[in-house]
Amino acid sequence: MTDRVVPGPARRRRRPTKRGVVLSERLIVETALRLIGEHGADALTVRRLGLALGADPSALYRYFRGTDDLLLAVADELIGRSLATWRPTGDWREDLRSLGLRIHAGALTHPQAAVLGACRVTGRVHEIRAVETILGILCGAGFPDPEAVRLYHAFVDQTLAFAALDAANAALPRSAREAEAEVWRTTYARLPAATHPHIAATSRHLVTQMPRSAYPLALDLLLSAAAGRLGR
Repeated sequence: MTDRVVPGPARRRRRPTKRGVVLSERLIVETALRLIGEHGADALTVRRLGLALGADPSALYRYFRGTDDLLLAVADELIGRSLATWRPTGDWREDLRSLGLRIHAGALTHPQAAVLGACRVTGRVHEIRAVETILGILCGAGFPDPEAVRLYHAFVDQTLAFAALDAANAALPRSAREAEAEVWRTTYARLPAATHPHIAATSRHLVTQMPRSAYPLALDLLLSAAAGRLGR
């Protein structure tokens, strides 16, 4: 899909597609999410989307300027789904923790799309809401504006970094994930204490811990550090 700008008044298709479906931005985004999940980044083409929607590919330009614009919409949709049922409690640490875990978990439900969109800034409605919400939590906790922005930056980048890392792992074939987990048992757990004393002493913990995500612990460490800064 190349960049082609369609005038605003023409951005809505009112006639149904060949399959009797009326196109909408939401339908296109949901279809793109499904195709990315099934076929990876290569699925994000006009031809494939047109076939999946039963529509002339050119009709997609009524809603998106190009594939990059569509990718931003997909990334924003994942943020929106994470925020959909989240409710604040008034406890800033608990609110940030639950929000971070939701964003991370949301990425794992669509790992292929999450890997593509984790490093992007969408400037769209759901991302704007997330930025306002997180800054509001931090400012409401008593952090001065410059400190709130620094902590927002650290919180978001940590969350998205782990989301991309864990989503990339989740997107691997099951056989590859199982083979990697097996390395901790067949290689690290068998290293002798004479040459690798620390690995040998902790090997059973490595076997159980390393296949899991470190994000919950990293998030708690960040929030504890933030609380310490607030106390000072």
